[in-house]
Amino acid sequence: MDSDFMRLALAEAQKAAELGEVPVGAVVVLDGEIVATGFNQPISRSDPSAHAEMVALRAAAGKLGNYRLPGCELYVTLEPCIMCAGAIMHARLARVVYAATDPKTGAAGSVINPFEDRRLNHHTEVVGGVLAEEASQMLSAFFSERRRQQKAARDVLSG
Repeated sequence: MDSDFMRLALAEAQKAAELGEVPVGAVVVLDGEIVATGFNQPISRSDPSAHAEMVALRAAAGKLGNYRLPGCELYVTLEPCIMCAGAIMHARLARVVYAATDPKTGAAGSVINPFEDRRLNHHTEVVGGVLAEEASQMLSAFFSERRRQQKAARDVLSG
């Protein structure tokens, strides 16, 4: 079941890529039903908080009429950052499932892990690595293309 919801998150990530955003997608699920989806939009929204997780959490909270999302699960294609980890914990999500790890800003174990800090009052279950290869390939292809475009632009400028 995790892989089915992660495939939907990957489809959301593709929407981000099509807008020139880093391809990260998220899906919020409650009792096996999709509540909300989201994809990265910080560039297009001029909003540093418009990560896929934040977009999906906001939509889920609006749909359910509560800023707390007890019993909900979040599927996201990239390990959450510290901002998103904080929002996940404040929303009281039961579980977060992510695909690819983020060795630079990952806040579910790669760099730091507030989810394991027993001093905090909410403890979200974390599962990583679901469809990690697919998510990693999408991210790698995106950044490879971005580097190619930047090099082409520099080449044009240098004449």
